[in-house]
Amino acid sequence: MTKILMIEDDLELAEILTEYLEQFEIAISVADDPYIGLSTLDTQTFDLVILDLTLPGIDGLEVCKEIRKHHTLPIIISSARTDITDKVTALENGADDYLPKPYNPRELQARIMSLLRRQKGVTTTEHPLQKTKAFHLNEHQMSILFQEKELHLTAAEYGILAYLIKKEGGVVSREELIYNIEAIGEETSNKSIDVIIGRIRQKLGENPKEPKYIHAIRGIGYKFLQ
Repeated sequence: MTKILMIEDDLELAEILTEYLEQFEIAISVADDPYIGLSTLDTQTFDLVILDLTLPGIDGLEVCKEIRKHHTLPIIISSARTDITDKVTALENGADDYLPKPYNPRELQARIMSLLRRQKGVTTTEHPLQKTKAFHLNEHQMSILFQEKELHLTAAEYGILAYLIKKEGGVVSREELIYNIEAIGEETSNKSIDVIIGRIRQKLGENPKEPKYIHAIRGIGYKFLQ
């Protein structure tokens, strides 16, 4: 049974989605208060979060940021706010997907299953442990150690950084990342790739103006160096 936390103050919508998703073996826990939602995440285990942006007491973008500070589970933003700035900010704050309201519950179910598949599935025929100077990439466990400490990455962040590590020294285009990383859908834009790269850089403590590891190649993509 897949367990999902829905932080949503529209209880009628939450009830409709809960009843619909039950047929797919998806159990929804609803928190209509964002503070209760954050507390629930700290005391229970979930596979994914569905997060509204317009919430009482605290904006959903801030809630997304708080979740990502402590958890790596996928986050789907479900919001009636259609401003592109909100979408970009949500991705910058750690969201994995953005679904504008209104939407068909079937689409939500499809996006949930897609994210969960990407979170779980990375296969490789290469040796599972590849060591670099500052980074230890373990593809079997889907983990990356940076300076001997495990990085807390989303599925998309892990996929991009792992791919760049394996292509060390070579220029990797944004399109190559889109089409070769399972955790990134083909509909992903180049701008979204840049946003995810920005999140990775933050977790590495990198200054994008003077990067040590991930270097932007104008008009093409990125190069990973150590």
